[in-house]
Amino acid sequence: MKNSRLPYLLPIRSIIFILIFLLGSIFGGKELSDITNWWTILATVVNFITIFILVIAAKKNGMSYLELINYRKGTTKVKEVVLISIMILLVGMGGMYLAGYLCYGVIPYASPMMIEPVAITLAVINVFLLPVTTALAEEGLYLGCGVNRIENKAAGIIVPAFFYALQHCFIPVLLDGRYFIYRFISYLPLTIILCCYYQKKKNPVPIMIGHAIIDLMTVAWVLATSMVPGFYETMCNMAK
Repeated sequence: MKNSRLPYLLPIRSIIFILIFLLGSIFGGKELSDITNWWTILATVVNFITIFILVIAAKKNGMSYLELINYRKGTTKVKEVVLISIMILLVGMGGMYLAGYLCYGVIPYASPMMIEPVAITLAVINVFLLPVTTALAEEGLYLGCGVNRIENKAAGIIVPAFFYALQHCFIPVLLDGRYFIYRFISYLPLTIILCCYYQKKKNPVPIMIGHAIIDLMTVAWVLATSMVPGFYETMCNMAK
């Protein structure tokens, strides 16, 4: 099973994000920088597309989605979930701070566009959709199709972790080399650790829950900037 073609799906999210943002820019008649606030909504759309692809791909390989990610009911401990969630938060924030310093010379560096407001109704709905679908889509792809299916142990960590981090360079898409590097460095340490952990434990649940919690925090910020007039401008001024 490890020699299946599933690892070839690893670049798919990066490709889909690039296509969606470029097409949105072209058909919307706007610059890419003018549609960055849609990244949370588009990410949810891409998540649903990814999950659909994963379910179909798993079925073609004679398994279910749950078998793809090696889900085993009743094997996850609360302590494990708490520790992994804290680790994701600390390493994730640490990676962004390090990347911000290396690329922009600022600690802490936070890109204001990541919490840009959107329509309130969409922001509310996305609070419930984005965290869950992102965990199912990203862990299903990079852990299920990557770590689980690549024979060589080193490659089984490096290759999925690379594409796991790479996708974030295109969420949202901006034609800026320094931005690409910042996003990639921000996430690479965390994706390597997550792939290492999963290769050893083969349990996706703590990673999925920790991932969902972090994404919930992000969409909560977007909801706040969408609901409270002037809050986004305040946050931008604080980031300067």
